[in-house]
Amino acid sequence: MQRHFLKLTAAAAALGTAVALTGCGASGGSSDKVTLTLVAADYDVNGGQSSKNYWTGLIEEFESQNADIEVEVQIEPWTDVDRKVAELVKEGKAPDMAQIGAYADYAAADKLYSADQLLSVPVQSNFLGPLVSAGEQRRVQYGLPFAASTRLLFYNKELFARAGVEKAPETWADLRQAAELLKDQTDVTHPYALPLGPEEAQIETMMWLLGGDSAGYVDPSGNYSIDTADNTAVLDWIKKNLVDTELTGPGAPGELNRKEAFAAFTKGEVGMLNGHPSLMKQAEKAGIELGKVPVPGRDGKTKAPLGVADWIMGFKENGNKDEIGDFLNFLFSDKNVLAFASQNDLLPVTVSASEAMETDPQHKDLREFLQELPSAQLPPVDKTSWASVSDDIKRNIGKAVAPGASPAKVLEGIAQNATTAEAREEE
Repeated sequence: MQRHFLKLTAAAAALGTAVALTGCGASGGSSDKVTLTLVAADYDVNGGQSSKNYWTGLIEEFESQNADIEVEVQIEPWTDVDRKVAELVKEGKAPDMAQIGAYADYAAADKLYSADQLLSVPVQSNFLGPLVSAGEQRRVQYGLPFAASTRLLFYNKELFARAGVEKAPETWADLRQAAELLKDQTDVTHPYALPLGPEEAQIETMMWLLGGDSAGYVDPSGNYSIDTADNTAVLDWIKKNLVDTELTGPGAPGELNRKEAFAAFTKGEVGMLNGHPSLMKQAEKAGIELGKVPVPGRDGKTKAPLGVADWIMGFKENGNKDEIGDFLNFLFSDKNVLAFASQNDLLPVTVSASEAMETDPQHKDLREFLQELPSAQLPPVDKTSWASVSDDIKRNIGKAVAPGASPAKVLEGIAQNATTAEAREEE
């Protein structure tokens, strides 16, 4: 989710430090055994061993039930994992499985097994609808959703009370009014934190586009539609009503990253921001009384909630289709899906696990996020050019709201680059 909505730390080598991703289909002590290799991302926000512990426990249980299969996992930080997998694939040493941020390039190059080649019908049909659609190319699913999240508007209840804001915002006008009161009546530095820096600007921007009744970054037919009149109007509103009026705090939004905005929220320096589930525990530990409501739209409810997902996939290179399928069918059991989601303050990717979490009192704080996911709209991660276009948005969209800037011209430049990237991928 490539996103990403977590602060990730140094790699933790799991199940030994030397995972020889050599591209061999079988290794180990017996010729009858198949050793599967998996490269996975580190989700531990505190630099601990939670990702290693999750995979170690899961693999031990799987191997106890499948004596003819061994699984070796290599855990990499989010800053490196996509690059590491790309390098292995380029060298002809693809892992059997990779749990990373994007799948589309590999699917387009015919390097992946499709979902129906790997998963049983009950497992494949259990994924949430928006995640299935986002994992498809040419109506065939290759990306298997591994973790998901949605976003809500978070606000500091104490600051709202001090500012005299009686009701959480439901519309953009409400949000602006609340920000004005926060600025005038409190010492908060960021009435509304607008992180349009290069960490995750494409996600913050898309939330606003959906709130402006825009189609987002692509039209219904799947073509890029970045510099539309609707999108321009959204950025014009943000610039004139929030940035130019100094309601987003000191510094340029294009230089504010999500991580910094979240940290400022936990210090009581932010009145409102669009938040991720992981921020709840951080705020609680910091003593912040947090409120959360659906992200406001121009006139109320947004066109669709925004969703983000990370993916796991099976590579064809080593020919271990049946063994990969056995492991992934086991991985997507409710027990394992819920364990990972609960451990990392993320949302389950299957219908049955989502329903179980929603009815569990232990996870009541996640119910609003869970309710958003079935109708969520994801960025166009199925497009092979999206990685390039997303990076362009991250680096440049903040310029659209800078003093004296023209949102229309900035969007036009990004749109031109998207057209070029799309044409390049189709060659």
